[in-house]
Amino acid sequence: MKQHPITQAVRIQVSRTNEMEHSTPLFLTSSFCFENAEEMRAAFAGENDNNIYSRFSNPTVQEFIDKMCVLEGAEAGFATASGMSAIFGCFMTFLSSGDHLLSCKSVFGSTHTIITKYLNRWNIDYSYADIAQPETWESLIRTNTKLIYVETPTNPGLDIVDMEWLGKLAKKHGIILIVDNCFATPILQKPAEYGADLVLHSATKWLDGQGRVLGGVVVGKEDLIRELYLFCRNTGPSISPFNAWLLSKSLETLDVRIHRHCDNAEALVKALDNHPGLNWIKYPFHPSHPMYAIAKKQMLRGGGLVTFDLKGGVEQGKKFMDALQMLSLTSNLGDTRSIASHPASSTHSKLSREEQESVGITPGLIRISVGLEHADDIIADIMQALEKSR
Repeated sequence: MKQHPITQAVRIQVSRTNEMEHSTPLFLTSSFCFENAEEMRAAFAGENDNNIYSRFSNPTVQEFIDKMCVLEGAEAGFATASGMSAIFGCFMTFLSSGDHLLSCKSVFGSTHTIITKYLNRWNIDYSYADIAQPETWESLIRTNTKLIYVETPTNPGLDIVDMEWLGKLAKKHGIILIVDNCFATPILQKPAEYGADLVLHSATKWLDGQGRVLGGVVVGKEDLIRELYLFCRNTGPSISPFNAWLLSKSLETLDVRIHRHCDNAEALVKALDNHPGLNWIKYPFHPSHPMYAIAKKQMLRGGGLVTFDLKGGVEQGKKFMDALQMLSLTSNLGDTRSIASHPASSTHSKLSREEQESVGITPGLIRISVGLEHADDIIADIMQALEKSR
């Protein structure tokens, strides 16, 4: 009987041991044993699928990967120690000296640092493309362009890339397309359906959902994942089995949690609409979003992140953060608990003012990761902080 991906995310688990446990066991081991020398030889020769070493593979880790492949509609995957190790692993696997990377310019601060500060150590060049000007992207492609990398929605600007259009563009030029699906999760969109060759996540965020562990995962075409696996197997950014176990269990409730996050985010957007203290509010499923039509086409719902711009700029941003009574002040997102952040003074503070503005970060931008508390309490805390910070 063919099961829905949501059902499979709940039911997939490693084979039961002789103890016949119901909850999946945790394989907390660094290495695995063999019955004899021949079996060990065959494992190292790649002639069987035996586990060798948890840096290579582990049953608990594979369970997490299998669930993510089902949810994203992917052929294979590899789990990493963090979202950034997933991104860096992809760059190092598929880019060589003399190659060129095309990326949307609105990316996470650490991703920007890798692209602008470290890739040139290997003579890897890059170009940033403006999401708001898709007509310019093809002119930025070179004969040595090997990767196109995008976030959608972006962090923290919540800009939306038209994945159907971009998938066709990448295919036309024979370029590997990597989509960071962290903000939407496979519950709300599946980039592989639009032509993405690889889809990655910071599993630390919505996939875990409770701010407990670090993790990353890349899923996609089997041949590309094989190359990524070989790079990561030798360089060591593998996820710990314990973290993978927690993430696998978290995926069992992902669908339920994401829809509750969306419910609360929609309620917050409605409450903030036309607020006199804001220059604007941004949410993918709000009609004022410049990419609203694209978001509606490729996303099931708008997600759990809301951004708005305070009229008082940086100073009001600090006052607003200090006035919050319930929301957490932390750089993470995707938690059960609602979180507020001020990117200009935190996650993107190392960027110049010009660089911040180029990726949509204004001095008064506030990012809210809407949690699972009662919507009335989330709204009340934000409203009182807006009033006190005026």
